[in-house]
Amino acid sequence: MSTDSAHAGDDQAGLPPYPFPNPTALEPPPEWARLRARCPVARIELASGDEALLLTRYDDVRTMLSDPRFSRQLDADDASRVSDSDDGGVFSRPSASTGTEVATDEPAASMLGGPGHRRWRRLVGKAFTVKRVQALRPGMTELAEQLITDMVEASAPADIGPALGFPLPVFVICDLLGVPREDRGRFAHWSDTMLNMTRFTQDEIDRSGWEFHRYMTELVAAKLSAPGDDLLSDLAADMTAAELVMTGQGLLIAGHETTATMIGKMVAMLLADREHRWERLPADPSLVPSAVEEALRFDANPGFGMPRYVSEETVIGGTVLPRGTTVVCSMASGNRDTDAFDGAGDMDLARRPNPHLAFGAGPHSCVGQQLARVELQTVLEVLLRRLPTLELVEDAADLRARQGLIVGGIDRVLVRW
Repeated sequence: MSTDSAHAGDDQAGLPPYPFPNPTALEPPPEWARLRARCPVARIELASGDEALLLTRYDDVRTMLSDPRFSRQLDADDASRVSDSDDGGVFSRPSASTGTEVATDEPAASMLGGPGHRRWRRLVGKAFTVKRVQALRPGMTELAEQLITDMVEASAPADIGPALGFPLPVFVICDLLGVPREDRGRFAHWSDTMLNMTRFTQDEIDRSGWEFHRYMTELVAAKLSAPGDDLLSDLAADMTAAELVMTGQGLLIAGHETTATMIGKMVAMLLADREHRWERLPADPSLVPSAVEEALRFDANPGFGMPRYVSEETVIGGTVLPRGTTVVCSMASGNRDTDAFDGAGDMDLARRPNPHLAFGAGPHSCVGQQLARVELQTVLEVLLRRLPTLELVEDAADLRARQGLIVGGIDRVLVRW
């Protein structure tokens, strides 16, 4: 089979800046469909000014994410930087972003790939099995009930993010890790700065990174001296202190940002077409699990995507990728690929099977995906039961996508009932 170079035939007038802007918070960038059809391995310019390649087709994205030869370690000298900050962002400079000396701590660095990463997933994954996550569901339901009660008592309109979307997953992950409840409100700024693309200065990132690292170091020290009934204490017998700090930071960021923003986006997607989406669910609650999966697939505003570093020359989508290339995998574009999903541009709440890429694929897929699924299902179930008349205050076309962070989201989802 003949192959083309990733650089052949490119427009020399300048590369398109990435991420592409969404027409609205709930609509995909038109570039996705155009690139899938005409240029599935496309040159782009990142916020840093560096060049990368973008994959937009489902099969190509899944292949790249599933192949262990394509590394997450984007701190190589020739890797592209994601952020406009001096350190290049959380993918490019994990040590600078988190305040940890990853480069000089071999056990902690090994968590990013290879046998060390497999060991880490095996240890951490025990806390996120389907059985263990399902055991958390009653507590999540109780928490969702209380948050919705508080929201109703404060009266409409309410912003679904701060009222429900952010508190629930943050409270859950903090309880799981053994973070004191009085500290739950401290992570929002730390999380945002770690996931910076264009919003924060390097001084803000550095200061936040050291604050977060200092907090987690002190928390880990407390767990080591007086273990409790929590994940960090359970892992202490098998991980170094540096590994525990990285694990705690990573899980708190994931628990704070991704599911929290997804709750707001899911509610907005369903309410954007109340008759054909939201109103179907109270009539048939058995659709809730598949509706959650479809919201994850249909999400047009997930953020940056997942970068990979090509450690050896390879071919993807008929294109030669030279060693040293940084590739961005757009899972969201892949999820809209009509070659992978019938009616990919339609939100089908009963879609089964639904092998979407929202949680990634392969050895680095999201370790907490079962927890995220149950949180999303729980929130939706309780909202449908408590507030079946829920509706958007603003027209869906007026919702604004959050800017400047690696993780997408909607600035404000105002609802009434």
